[in-house]
Amino acid sequence: MLQINNLISKYGHIQALHGISMEVGEKEIVALIGSNGAGKTTLLNSISGHVEIEGSVKYNGKEIKGQKPHVITRKGLLHVPEGRHVFPGLTVEENLQMGTVAWNGIKLLAGHLSDDLDYVYQCFPRLKERRKQLAWSLSGGEQQMMVIGRALMGHPKMLMLDEPSMGLAPIIIEEVFERITEINNDGIPILLVEQNAALALSISNRAYVLERGNITYRGLSKDLANNDKVKEAYLGKKKNERRMDK
Repeated sequence: MLQINNLISKYGHIQALHGISMEVGEKEIVALIGSNGAGKTTLLNSISGHVEIEGSVKYNGKEIKGQKPHVITRKGLLHVPEGRHVFPGLTVEENLQMGTVAWNGIKLLAGHLSDDLDYVYQCFPRLKERRKQLAWSLSGGEQQMMVIGRALMGHPKMLMLDEPSMGLAPIIIEEVFERITEINNDGIPILLVEQNAALALSISNRAYVLERGNITYRGLSKDLANNDKVKEAYLGKKKNERRMDK
């Protein structure tokens, strides 16, 4: 579905990503974990066309490097950035409708709109309860559900999610990640950037560890979750705790 080969990204003279190669297959959840400043968000921005890059980014077998973000979006590769960017003066339902821009410009097709809203409300029942509320009045968790739902309105063939758990209470994080798993079960592959490494590894098929712009570990998520160095660096497992685990 997505193949990245030797991707290099720079901000001016500063190189942020150093020859990244990775892939996301159909029906997979692939996690990308790493510390703050490792380059995770830069990688998603590079894939979605917001940063100039060297190397190759292929989506569905076709090169998309150099294409504009709106062009990439309309191909079905949708990026949900960190920070819960909402339209605060619009209602929940109006925010969701804005997601149709991804596939139909600014014109809404009523025949599809109802079905798409029903699907989003099925994924996130809380949004249906609050569909007439203004977006600014929602909790952080509800806003996160809404921005994911807005992406679903764009008929994604693949989703890239950047830090969906950021700033959320544990019980809301659990709910959001249950929905992410269900969306994947509906056939949508997901590239997941997540600071909560344990959670990301628990729901993903494979994972990559990004450190200072380089991929340092890759493999099945269950294997990385049991890797001593990954445990110590990202899962809060210290050496004495690893001895107890054994």
